[in-house]
Amino acid sequence: MDSACVAFKANVPAIKGRRGGFNNGDNGFWGEKIRGSLSNSVWVNHVAENLRTQSREKKIKPGMISAILTSNNPWEAVKIQPAWLERRRVDPKNVASIILGGGAGTHLFPLTRRAATPAVPIGGCYKLIDIPMSNCINSGINKIFVLTQFNSASLNRHLARTYFGNGINYGDGFVEVLAATQTPGEAGKKWFQGTADAVRQFTWVFEDAKNSNVENVLILCGDHLYRMDYMDFVQSHVDRNADITISCRPVGGSRASDYGLVKVDNRGHIIQFAEKPKGADLKAMQVDTTVLGLSREEAMQSPYIASMGIYVFKTDVLLQLLQWRYPTANDFGSEIIPSAVMEHDVPAYIFRDYWEDIGTIKTFYEANLALTEELNGIVLNTLIRLTSGKCLFIQLPKFEFYDPKTPFYTSPRFLPPTKIDNCRIVESIISHGCFLRECSVQHSIVGERSRLDYGVELQVKL
Repeated sequence: MDSACVAFKANVPAIKGRRGGFNNGDNGFWGEKIRGSLSNSVWVNHVAENLRTQSREKKIKPGMISAILTSNNPWEAVKIQPAWLERRRVDPKNVASIILGGGAGTHLFPLTRRAATPAVPIGGCYKLIDIPMSNCINSGINKIFVLTQFNSASLNRHLARTYFGNGINYGDGFVEVLAATQTPGEAGKKWFQGTADAVRQFTWVFEDAKNSNVENVLILCGDHLYRMDYMDFVQSHVDRNADITISCRPVGGSRASDYGLVKVDNRGHIIQFAEKPKGADLKAMQVDTTVLGLSREEAMQSPYIASMGIYVFKTDVLLQLLQWRYPTANDFGSEIIPSAVMEHDVPAYIFRDYWEDIGTIKTFYEANLALTEELNGIVLNTLIRLTSGKCLFIQLPKFEFYDPKTPFYTSPRFLPPTKIDNCRIVESIISHGCFLRECSVQHSIVGERSRLDYGVELQVKL
């Protein structure tokens, strides 16, 4: 009796067995023992022909099928050359991003007295909106929509000065500001009622001819600080053939109630979503985060998995949820996502780098000052070999704007260099167009066009 043993890698399509396609007309199916001789098998010849590597397939790397056929006759052996099967790569041109301009920003007042939350400054010369905009550009995503409503004048001005021209080439893409507006009808008289409602009011943009090829839609927030390749995120979404994918990260108990929290199964699929739970509901969302690769000590410090508020939807799923399934739901985090988790395939994408939600004065202050720290000893570890031959183990800052491969863009202000005269500056950031004379600046950020004169001392200040 001959036998066949076929081994497959996960998520790789196999050749479908045909009736009459096995050994000399014998019927069978995958995994069934095969009668007869391997040396005169129509089925073996058929499999070998289909698995034979063609010259044009050699450069395809991911996903492979391999097969081993054995016989009772020791002189019979069939070696089948495996074929490489192509993994579908996502084209950034088929991805659109929607950046939410945020609400009234009451927790950031007075910074939001006359500016939208994404227009709040960060790092001396940037605006918060520069973070998702630059991440999109660095990821190759060139179809970008920005939804605005509250105090949008300064935000619109910054977008116009920074991302329209100035050497940034979008090819066949664009940056469009979609401002809240009133339309005919009773429902059209309302402003944005929430994140989901804001996207719903502009779903017609995906029906335009120029957006007809958009297969996936990224939903981003305009008030987060992080560096991310969105195409890695979207590629994970497509590889899993998910309806919705949510970017998540472990968080500690002190701030867990500020976020939407999730529970995942052993396949990484979200099975429960709770938006900003409190008390017993918060305790119920605690999980063992060692399954995410954290050490036992790190898992004890971060026993929750938080949604980052960054989603990728299949375009048809997004439109179906907003227009037909939940036409009155106003918010993604508190309404759309918790319900969709129960009905759709929603995996979690674990983001392991630095991320901060700049939603309060406290986080704004701490995130800015963290940019000045040369060695804050939290996230990244690096081993540096000194010229003496000794090794120095250091820990790098949580986040830096300085990366030539993935730069962050902002408005060119055409200011002169900062002038410094007899000053003491320690772990600080000095922006453009400043005049500093015989002063002391320690662990602080000095904004643009600032003047510090004789005797001024800044310590841990913005």
